[in-house]
Amino acid sequence: MSDLKATLTVDGIDGAIELPVHEGTIGPRVVDVGALTANGLFTYDPGFVSTAACESQITYIDGAKGVLLHRGYPIDQLAEHSDYLETCYLLLYGELPDKEQKEQFVRTVHNHTMVHEQIRTFYNGFRRDAHPMAIMCGVVGALSAFYHDSLDISDEHHRQVAAFRLIAKMPTLAAMSYKFSIGQPFMYPDNSMGYAENFLHMMFGTPCEPSRISPVLAKAMDRIFLLHADHEQNASTSTVRLAGSSGANPFACIASGIAALWGPSHGGANEAVLNMLEEIGDVSRIDEFVARAKDKNDPFRLMGFGHRVYKNFDPRAKVMKESADEVLAELGMENDPLLAIAKRLEEIALSDEYFIEKKLYPNVDFYSGIILKALGIPTSMFTVIFAVGRTVGWIAHWNEMISGSYRIGRPRQLYTGYAQRDYLPLDQR
Repeated sequence: MSDLKATLTVDGIDGAIELPVHEGTIGPRVVDVGALTANGLFTYDPGFVSTAACESQITYIDGAKGVLLHRGYPIDQLAEHSDYLETCYLLLYGELPDKEQKEQFVRTVHNHTMVHEQIRTFYNGFRRDAHPMAIMCGVVGALSAFYHDSLDISDEHHRQVAAFRLIAKMPTLAAMSYKFSIGQPFMYPDNSMGYAENFLHMMFGTPCEPSRISPVLAKAMDRIFLLHADHEQNASTSTVRLAGSSGANPFACIASGIAALWGPSHGGANEAVLNMLEEIGDVSRIDEFVARAKDKNDPFRLMGFGHRVYKNFDPRAKVMKESADEVLAELGMENDPLLAIAKRLEEIALSDEYFIEKKLYPNVDFYSGIILKALGIPTSMFTVIFAVGRTVGWIAHWNEMISGSYRIGRPRQLYTGYAQRDYLPLDQR
């Protein structure tokens, strides 16, 4: 903590209010406004975009410079040299594992990939055409009914067991959601496979023949998980922290994160990319839609371009583009109609002065949407896959909060309703 202070003078209050100023390792300084309440004041910050609601050591973002660090490691280095489970270890424990630690971590995850057999029947309560995110919200929240042997959040071992269960079982539940929607039998996990390879096996395999998963496709899926592993205090992570601050069990907290992620402004962005490509329909119509995107009076927007946080470029996008190119080459799909539209939009965004000036560059959602489309994954599953990757980030933040001192979340408000008034009997209204 620094010795810096800020002073605030407010009309009608005698003297200045002294507010401590805290400094992190890197990033903006933070004014501690806790003293305002005693003076009858709150801050007003819709969306909490200027408010630090917690202290964290997990992820740092500098949107202006295009920086994303997990425990200090740049995301491009992790995507290039690491893998998803190693990054999970890093987010959970703060350091990269050595060889023995990584092997033990992977073994433990493998030990938890199966789900309770009764969960199979749980899916029968949903309609076949239910959105997979609706299913995931329900099933993940219900895990506490099946794994209630380790729900003491004050017990470090219990928290660790819950973390492993969630990381390991989310791909299984996600694949089951897909299989249920198409009427195919559920596929059990195969622990001889890697994390991403196993997910693709459970998604596309059948009991009729052994699964053969291309290493290129498995690597691309692993990168999608890794690049979505955590993104600081976004809407879903903040939701998990807020739910956790009440003492709720970890499965309920992660279910709340899934619900928040479902929104099209958050996790649904890559699904929106594919919906946009389908709306454009043909390469010959691209100029028409680009013109509409430039028209301030037209509600049409190009999805997958620019980012709310990153003002220059998305550091995840470069690595995701590499994987997109590798997947398309592996599958021989360079001429797929929708993907052809995507490639042409990419060219325009990187060369057109309008997009360059407004920094509307292709982001991670644009490229991940292309990859998932090429893999044959339906758009309804895109956000589910995002949730699988983001699970470790949610858990890491939840555990960080529970492990330290915390208070139940209680945002305040600027009340603009009626002042006190008297009740009138029905015949007097």
